[in-house]
Amino acid sequence: MNDALLNSEHQAPANPGLLADLLIKKSLKLVTAESCTGGMIAAACTDLAGSSAWFERGFVTYSNDAKAESLGISATLIADHGAVSEEVVRAMVQGAISHSKAQVAVAVTGVAGPTGGSRDKPVGTVWFGWLVGEQVTAERMLFKGDRAAVRAATARHALQRLVALLS
Repeated sequence: MNDALLNSEHQAPANPGLLADLLIKKSLKLVTAESCTGGMIAAACTDLAGSSAWFERGFVTYSNDAKAESLGISATLIADHGAVSEEVVRAMVQGAISHSKAQVAVAVTGVAGPTGGSRDKPVGTVWFGWLVGEQVTAERMLFKGDRAAVRAATARHALQRLVALLS
């Protein structure tokens, strides 16, 4: 697990311009599946004019029912591993691809706080999933800060890591 310290200023998510350039150059489209960020990653992408050339759609699957209904994740998988887990984020990223026309996906699920944390999954725990080509990559991060800081750091990291995987 990576520990990421965020300064007290709530920085905006990474500029998606480089991501846009990479996706357009490769003729790829992006889909997002978001839980704890509630659409912040999709919003950062669509803030860029012309994003329809590379952004296909976004799923906000905040509840477990939404994960099941929108992405096809089994209730058993969520019950067995918890919504904030590697298994669920991998299923989210694959479900996003299966339920869209995109070729690249990013998914996030986490505990933004201030409540909801546990000893094993404290506030600030976020699981990330990326699908580029046939490769699924998952990563767990622990962000410090309040709810807004955790969510902003999550959106920023999701986009920055996606750029790295596409480069």
